[in-house]
Amino acid sequence: MFKKMSTTKKALIVLVALVVFAVGLTGIVSAMSSGPVEKGDTKKDVVTKKPKYVFLFIGDGMASSQRQLGEYLLRAKTGNPEKDLTMNKFPVAGMNTTYAANTLVTDSAAAATALATGYKTDKGMIGQLPNGDAVKTLIEVARDKGLATGVISNMRLTHATPASFMAHNESRYNPNQIAEDIAESNIDFLAGGGYRHFVPKDSELGSKRKDNKNLVKAFADKGYKTFVNDPKGFRNYEPQSGDKVFAPLTYSHFPYELDRDAKKTPSLAEVTRKGIDTLAKHENGFAMMVEGGRIDYAGHANGPATVATDILAFDEAVAEAYEFYLKHPNETLIVVTGDHETGGLGLGFKNNYFLNIDALLPIKASIDSINYDGNREKTFAYIKNEFGLTDLTAEERAKIEKGMDLDDAGKKPVDHMPSFMSPVNAAVAEIVSARANLFWTTYAHSGTTVPLTAIGVGAESFGGYKDNTEVARTMAEVMNIELTSEK
Repeated sequence: MFKKMSTTKKALIVLVALVVFAVGLTGIVSAMSSGPVEKGDTKKDVVTKKPKYVFLFIGDGMASSQRQLGEYLLRAKTGNPEKDLTMNKFPVAGMNTTYAANTLVTDSAAAATALATGYKTDKGMIGQLPNGDAVKTLIEVARDKGLATGVISNMRLTHATPASFMAHNESRYNPNQIAEDIAESNIDFLAGGGYRHFVPKDSELGSKRKDNKNLVKAFADKGYKTFVNDPKGFRNYEPQSGDKVFAPLTYSHFPYELDRDAKKTPSLAEVTRKGIDTLAKHENGFAMMVEGGRIDYAGHANGPATVATDILAFDEAVAEAYEFYLKHPNETLIVVTGDHETGGLGLGFKNNYFLNIDALLPIKASIDSINYDGNREKTFAYIKNEFGLTDLTAEERAKIEKGMDLDDAGKKPVDHMPSFMSPVNAAVAEIVSARANLFWTTYAHSGTTVPLTAIGVGAESFGGYKDNTEVARTMAEVMNIELTSEK
């Protein structure tokens, strides 16, 4: 009935089919690389060239529980049960292990060094291998390749995470030495806290230096625009082509987002936007690291509302980069991850199946803001007003009073409570967490994995279960730069 098709005709049909498939695939790839992102979208960008603009966002102390708690609080605040964090919408997702060279539970120095260099190191070391050899970071190599570079944090710039991208020291606890490294780093945009390590010891602003080195002057002498304790000047600054900026805006860390006075201290998102506006004027592109560091401190204090609110502040900074991505979708890469988990946060407690996120909504101040000075009436009034604890049970009140007794006696309820934690603060944190049906396993870090999400050019390379060193190596590969163990 049917004539047998010739071999030539078969070959021609196959060829036409392949061409049609290729054209269709090209359209799909184009749509994937430039369209807006929706949560659950598993499409991946196809790398055809290296990204011109690279963002690495690090939430210090941010693992899955912290990200999810932040998203739940966002939904409760907005009344929208489908509202998502920007970083949780990105189409590529992965998980990262975080252990250090000498411990399964890392610290920020070793974790940031791994993310910055692609190499493991011992806890406490900054930009060095365990044997003390310095190793170049992603930011340093990008700088040497002609990209503009930026490091932003709401912590002191000499703190572990930002320092690990631009300094090299045997110990994170040498901030004055680290500040000297930073002054020689030639990073184009530096903004965060901690001017105390850059101004001379006799500075009227206050200093932690033991000498009269003026590192702010060193920056100015190199042509940097400097904004020391000057948020107004920083906000009014309008970037010009070729500008370099050094902006240590606060004496120490930025305040927690719950405690931040917007008139006095810019948000992390605002600083990130200024960094983008400055670096985007460099024609060769840029590489930027942004840290949301107060998430970690909030976790150390076991403060759920403090953690969640700083997650939201961090996500607003990510949203600034995402807005930039939408304008440059075929040239931009954004990677968001954590360095480790802090607090051992659990979303759910005891033998039940619920979370009460609404218990966090009345909270207007961080756990650290409670400053018990022996005046019990004043402290209870503060707790009532700032934490919404207007209906303390007899058991809850007794818990706080026990904390006051311990504070008055100069004692701690447990040996492992860190020195910065007051028993009163710990009691309030426990009550707030219990009301929300959350719990904590530690005042320190845990060894759990952390999530990573990414979007843009080369983003698909970051998916899957990886070690934190692979994040740095993958980023170097996507950027077409080389990380080596030699500085």
